[in-house]
Formats: sequence, C-alpha cells, structure tokens
Amino acid sequence: MHEELKKAVLDANLELHRRQLVICSWGNVSGIDRATGIVAIKPSGVAYEELAVEKIILVDLDGKMIEGNLNPSSDTPTHLELYRSFDAIGGICHTHSPNATMWAQACRAIPCFGTTHADYFYGDVPVTNEMTKEQIESDYELNTGRIIVERFAGMDPIQMPAVLVANHGPFTWGDGPTKALEATVVLEHIAATALGTLTINPNQDAISDVLLDKHYLRKHGRNAYYGQSQA
Repeated sequence: MHEELKKAVLDANLELHRRQLVICSWGNVSGIDRATGIVAIKPSGVAYEELAVEKIILVDLDGKMIEGNLNPSSDTPTHLELYRSFDAIGGICHTHSPNATMWAQACRAIPCFGTTHADYFYGDVPVTNEMTKEQIESDYELNTGRIIVERFAGMDPIQMPAVLVANHGPFTWGDGPTKALEATVVLEHIAATALGTLTINPNQDAISDVLLDKHYLRKHGRNAYYGQSQA
C-alpha cells in the first residue's frame, strides 16, 4: 500500500543520514498522498541503518494507524498539523542539524544577508514564539505544529519553506519528501553562512529588498528564468 510514497520517504530519511544532518535516530521525513490523505513517516527511535520500506509507517490525517507494526515518529502530530494547515505542501523534514538548531536555540530568525539565502528563502527564516508551560505539558507535539502555523499567519509557506521552532530546531517542507530534504540541506548551509557573516561583521545589514526580489523571483514564480525550460 502506497509503496512509492513509502520509498520516497525512506530515501529522504536515508539521505539525511548520508549528509550527516542527523545523529542517532533523531530527525524524520514524511510525505503525504493528498488524494487519500495518507501520510508516510519514519518510525520512532529506529536507527537510520535499520530503516527499510516495510518499517515506514502510514497514518491518516487524524493520526490513525493505517499500516505498520512500529510506533510512528513522536513528531507525527506536528507533521499532521502542518499538512492540515498548509494544503500546498507534500513533504516535511525535521532535524536537529547543528547550525540551524543554534539559531533556533537562540530564538533568533536567520537574517537574509545575501543572495545565497535569497535564492531559496524569500526573506528572513522565521522563528516561532517560545512555547508556554501549558502548551508543553498538554499535547506538546501538536502544539509545536500549532505555533508554527500561528507564526505563518499572513505568510506563504511555499515562499518560505522553513521555520525555526524556538528552543528546539528546524522544520522544512516542500512539494514532496525530496524537496523537504532539499530545504533542510539549504537551510543548514545558510544558517552556517549567516553565523559566519555576523562573526566577521556583527553589524551587517540584511540584503536590500530589490536584490532579494531579483534573486528569489528569478528562480521562483511566474516570471522565473533560472534553469532549463520544461517545454
């Protein structure tokens, strides 16, 4: 059942490990079949070396187990809340990659200092509010998703496929598991370069709006011209 989706989710999870963006069993990638509302996600606490297609878990958007003998990722309620709230996304990735996590732990958005960042993210990568005691003690993982959705009020999750959860770490997304993984790879890179930029010049200003628009929009949107024509 949903073998192609499970294989895509497996491959993205294994690529996280190959790229050294996760350690131990931390982190997870999921994907959704929008036609059926079925979500495939990594099982909880299983080492990446032990992952296989048959270990990928299927749940519905309410969290009901559809297929699998293992517990789904403990972050599943966060993923499901994002899928319910952001209709255009088809894959989600969560890690504790070092550079992005440093920004999350510092409760700071990642400023857009240059064109490397602007090529992928349309502005500063946002950080959520810190969770309250009540949010932590009740439905913690679901509330993690809710504070992400709250932070994105008035924002386009396609133009900004990443968020930093305060005191926690990054979540990224895309049109499928592969794109969610790609967003994580790019996020970790720009988190490192932003940190280096502030080390060299603590007073560095953000990129100008005109240069941000130029670099983001030449790759994304109706009038994008970067890359090869799909015709």
